[in-house]
Amino acid sequence: MIKEIISDQFILSQVSSHATIEDQQVGIDLLDTLKANEYRCVGMAANMIGVLKNIIVVKDAQDIILMYNPQIIKTSGALYFCEEGCLSHQGTKPTQRYEKVKVKYQDKNFKVKIKTFSSLTAQIIQHEIDHCQGILI
Repeated sequence: MIKEIISDQFILSQVSSHATIEDQQVGIDLLDTLKANEYRCVGMAANMIGVLKNIIVVKDAQDIILMYNPQIIKTSGALYFCEEGCLSHQGTKPTQRYEKVKVKYQDKNFKVKIKTFSSLTAQIIQHEIDHCQGILI
């Protein structure tokens, strides 16, 4: 189900908790909400729809990846400065990101995966994991 995007800074600044199999519907809602906003959005975290769980969705080329409990286990490449926007606030803000990230996460079936992402996809993942940690750019 498509959900409303939250812009309440109090909600967004809270740390999310571990997602369980009981949170699968939140993942589905997050996917639906991203697809409805694809024209202006490349990633979302569950707190952006008002749910404080460690769940993100990320657009990777033509695919959308759903990640439960994502953790960056390694960074590599240059640390670079960029400007990022977010549906949860107006305009863009400066931030720093790594070129590559190795991420451990659970897929839609809660199977553990480890994968390395680079370029824009790595940047999006870092942004969304920040959301889960209550970090707002």
